[in-house]
Formats: sequence, structure tokens, C-alpha cells
Amino acid sequence: MTNLAPILDVQNAHAGYIKDLDILQGVNMRVYPGELVAIIGPNGAGKSTLAKAIFGLLTPHKGSITFNGTTIAGLKSDQIVRRGMGYVPQLANVFPSLSVDENLEMGAFVRDTPLQPLKDDVFARFPRLAERRKQRAGTLSGGERQMLAMGKALMLKPNLLLLDEPSAALSPLLVNSVFEQIQQINRDGVAILLVEQNARKALEMADRGYVLEAGRDRFEGAGSELLNNPKVAELYLGAGKAH
Repeated sequence: MTNLAPILDVQNAHAGYIKDLDILQGVNMRVYPGELVAIIGPNGAGKSTLAKAIFGLLTPHKGSITFNGTTIAGLKSDQIVRRGMGYVPQLANVFPSLSVDENLEMGAFVRDTPLQPLKDDVFARFPRLAERRKQRAGTLSGGERQMLAMGKALMLKPNLLLLDEPSAALSPLLVNSVFEQIQQINRDGVAILLVEQNARKALEMADRGYVLEAGRDRFEGAGSELLNNPKVAELYLGAGKAH
């Protein structure tokens, strides 16, 4: 990966929700084209805060964030979307009163090209959604909603997909299904930054990973290396998930 320029480069990022009280205290991380990178760590480490800072929902007051070689810190989310980044938040990631079809159309709000080919691609990837295309999103199962949220983000053909806790509140069976879909999206050429509470599963499928603790990147390495690192295992993996 060292011969390639990173698609996403976060350097010394400091950010928080309250003035003079940073949650991120100098985070450094990179994603290279085509990679699947996992961000793990204990609750309160700053994982979701990092995702929000990258996607323009929170403005870092120190450090830099570049995407596709352009500085994006301080840009609004819709401007970042137009540059090729998709984002699936942990909560409120679909419009419950709209149909599956309508949700996908909302996902392509910044495009002025025909939407049907884009929807067809999503339905080919998620056949379950095709079966429920006229159904209101609020009536879908948790796993189906997660598929729809990812499908919405894919309507924009991003070259980086940022996923914030996609396995949250899902049954183990659904977690496996969603992770398989994430791996397939990555195999199809989309770089993925996966912020995930299920540390073991995330690292098992990640090319590389970062362990956040107290707003800093404490460990970095290949997913397999972090899985086999005794310190990481003791502190964060436990009996199969981060504490």
C-alpha cells in the first residue's frame, strides 16, 4: 500500500462536542484505495466521533483530514458526498415512513443521472430489498434496514464507504450476513472504513486496523497482526468483542 496515495488521510485530528473538551486527541489514520480498514476500541474511545469528523458532522479544530487528495475538514456532509464518500450512521440511517424504493432515491439526492440503473445495481446486490421495494422501511427487520442503509449510500457510487457500527443491535446470524455484504462491497472495489464494536469480527476481515483509546490511535497494523497481538487481545478482544 505504501506506493499508493491514501484515499483518506487523517493527521493529528482533535475534535469534540464541547469547547476545550476534546474526545479526539490527535488521531492519525489512513485508508488506501480498495482497503477495508477497521477502527476498534472501548466505548468512549472516540470511534463514532472520528466517523463524524471525517464526514463533516463535526469540525476538527486541529489537524487535517484529506480525501482523494483534497482537504475536507470544515466541509459540509453533502459536499463530501459529492467528492465520493458514502456514510452509514449507526442510528437513523433510513427514512422509516418511506418505501425501500423511495429511500434509495433519497440516497441519490445529489445525482442528476437516471436512478433506475443505480437501483437495479442495489437490488442485484441485496435481493431481499428488491422483494420489499414497495414496503415502508419502518416495517423492515433490523438486518434489512442495515442493507437498505448501505444500499442508499451505494446509490452514489462512492469510492469510500464509511460504516459506523453496522452490527449494533443485530442478532449473531444477521451480523454474519451484514459482514458478508460488507466484504463483497469491498471486493467489488469500494474502500471501506469500518467503525465497529465487534472487534474480533472486524479485525478478521480487515486488511488493516486501528485501536483507539482515549481519543488516540494506540495500536495500528494488519488485521491478523492485531488479532494476534497479546496486548490488544487482553485489553480489547476478551471473549470475542471489545469491552
